[in-house]
Amino acid sequence: MPSSHTRHADSHADKDPDDHADRSSSGRSGRRKESRHDKRERSERRRSRREARRSESDTDQMPKKPRQVDSERGSDKAAEPPAKVARSPHAADDADTPVRSKAARSSTAEDNAPTPDFRLSGRLAAEANTVAGVELKYSEPAEARRPANAHWRIYVFKNGKDTDMHHVDAASAYLFGRDRRVADVPIDHPSCSSQHAVLQYRFVGGAIRPYLMDLASTNGTFLNGERIPEQRYVELRSEDVVRFGFSTREYVLLRE
Repeated sequence: MPSSHTRHADSHADKDPDDHADRSSSGRSGRRKESRHDKRERSERRRSRREARRSESDTDQMPKKPRQVDSERGSDKAAEPPAKVARSPHAADDADTPVRSKAARSSTAEDNAPTPDFRLSGRLAAEANTVAGVELKYSEPAEARRPANAHWRIYVFKNGKDTDMHHVDAASAYLFGRDRRVADVPIDHPSCSSQHAVLQYRFVGGAIRPYLMDLASTNGTFLNGERIPEQRYVELRSEDVVRFGFSTREYVLLRE
């Protein structure tokens, strides 16, 4: 019985050298084929890496959107720019124009509005200052007062003789004139006006004093021989002498 070493040697001896050569050549051919395949794979891998680098480079060059923190959820999210609405360049002016125009019209209307005047005017004023259907040319001032604790009289003299006397201390004003419907002291001379002058008591300087005013009469009023200005108060004193127009009558004021 042959030994194991003999069988092993015989097995090697029985192998054909040509078979060994064929296996060697096929192994080299296989390695050559695998190396071409590997080259193709390597080239494809390089190409893939180059494309990947190119895509990453393009991505890095793109601007990144800022991120904002959602305060409610506590997570980050990309901030999206607000949507832009196409507007006319004059849209703001057009929107404000009606309001401005309305405000301007209101301001102009207020500026042009007449200031209310509650004073009497025209026929109403005439009716308020009318006596016996006659419109008075004179209205008493705010400082008009009736004389207190004083007795004033007017004595009328003609050619040196006392012809008449008038009490002039019961009211604050007394009218002289030819129109007996309104005159407190009638004067009948034709040169005198219908409403010729007025005697007015006024509270001035802490005292009530008598004043005389000519009511734009035609022929004037004279105090102690001198004509007084129209529409102005002139203070009177006891024993002053007054004349009206061309009348020769003298009116003497006395305090008693």
